[in-house]
Amino acid sequence: MSRSSSSQVAPTYHLLSEEQIKEIHLASLDILETVGIRVLHPEGVRLLRDAGCWIEKENIAHIPNWLVEDCLRSVPKRLTIYNRKGEPVMYLEGDNNFYGLGTDLIYTFDLKSGETRPSVLQDVANASRMADYCKDIDFTASFALPSDVPTNSMYFQCVRAMMENTAKPIFFTAAGKEDLEFILQMAEVVAGGAEALRRKPFIIQYSEPTAPLTHSYGALSKLFLCAERGIPICYTPASLLGAAYPVTLAGAIAQANAEALSGIVLQQLKQRGAALITGWGIPAMDMRTMLFLYGSPENRLTNSAFADMYHHYGIPIWSTVGSDANMLDAQGAWEMALGILMAALDGANLIHDVGYLGQGKVGNPAAILMGSELVSYVKRLRRGFELNKETLALDVIRSVGPGGNYLSEQHTVEHFRKELWRPMVANRDNMDIWLEKGSKSYDQRLTEEALRILDTHRPEPLAPEIAAALRKISAFADEALSKIEFVA
Repeated sequence: MSRSSSSQVAPTYHLLSEEQIKEIHLASLDILETVGIRVLHPEGVRLLRDAGCWIEKENIAHIPNWLVEDCLRSVPKRLTIYNRKGEPVMYLEGDNNFYGLGTDLIYTFDLKSGETRPSVLQDVANASRMADYCKDIDFTASFALPSDVPTNSMYFQCVRAMMENTAKPIFFTAAGKEDLEFILQMAEVVAGGAEALRRKPFIIQYSEPTAPLTHSYGALSKLFLCAERGIPICYTPASLLGAAYPVTLAGAIAQANAEALSGIVLQQLKQRGAALITGWGIPAMDMRTMLFLYGSPENRLTNSAFADMYHHYGIPIWSTVGSDANMLDAQGAWEMALGILMAALDGANLIHDVGYLGQGKVGNPAAILMGSELVSYVKRLRRGFELNKETLALDVIRSVGPGGNYLSEQHTVEHFRKELWRPMVANRDNMDIWLEKGSKSYDQRLTEEALRILDTHRPEPLAPEIAAALRKISAFADEALSKIEFVA
């Protein structure tokens, strides 16, 4: 490199070679053609039959490889997600990373009482306010599954709580088509109408097929409704190695990819060009406890594999982080840190579950704050550094010379803020000052700061007329959903 040129030095990582990507792809096509998938939705079966698939035993569809390849070509290669004000904030393409919360944690660590208890709706609001405050958290999700709301209404009420407590994009779940319809009504009110929401989506629906090789009626109902309405959906296979997937990572990856590809086929047959984010979650199952392991190295390896696969396909990529620790401790910190780092190096686009604890069952607002600080660190790591004449600083080095220092140099003033990362909460005091401040541990400082944020941060409110409209939809939805029996 000549001294007049410039380049960016940054860490990179790939797990699979091009030949290995091809081998996994062909194995997945073989599964779809010879084993087939079970489709528990009449419209899904009809779409596949009409497209040229062989249907066995009424709902087992064998998908030819040419149809998979054809549908892959029509999936959008990039996806822009907006905030509730209509501003573009996430560009899901290439190796861009965006980080956010996950959904549906049944327990929450109460920062004031110090006890872990069943989650309530206020925990959803608190998580969204915390996400709203943290500049390195790009989107929110419910983070809690409220026990104080009727079952049929809880996903709907979670979305309303998120809309009221942050302007950031919303990643959400729904029980079925029935409550999803009401959620979309609210989103249309906030966006300014159905067409405005289609053009500038600020919500992303999350749904899953069922391993092994099954698409349920409920999952496909949500997939099809989002395709019709122009709502981005994250449709990702998820289950356990050795349970619903082969215990060998290669076999699990081939099956999960077949499930993801078949979801793409079904969605694109319903609506060509419908927006999709995909990947898979196939962590290890502890054969002693039978638990889902967020922090396992196998989970990270399978996530890296799908990132390489879907970069190859050119489709926006989902990923997940989290910890198996039941509290915010050293294990929670190192598992979260490794997960965030690996997902970033994978080049995953939509990285969710920041702050998850307890195998995806325990939430803690302070863990969101920790996650934001870890994301900030990893963003600095991924950015690397510039290599050019200015940053090599040979003139400055000559000027300072042996025995000098750079503290008073203009070069230092101009560059230190960009070059040097600073934490929000992590300790950088020396021992004497740390002792003077009470010798607090990292988790103690996180908890104190989280309480301060929840006490003082006020997200930008909804316009009064929009808030009133959401209350009206909410009252109607609660009554209507109470009379519905959802079909899985």
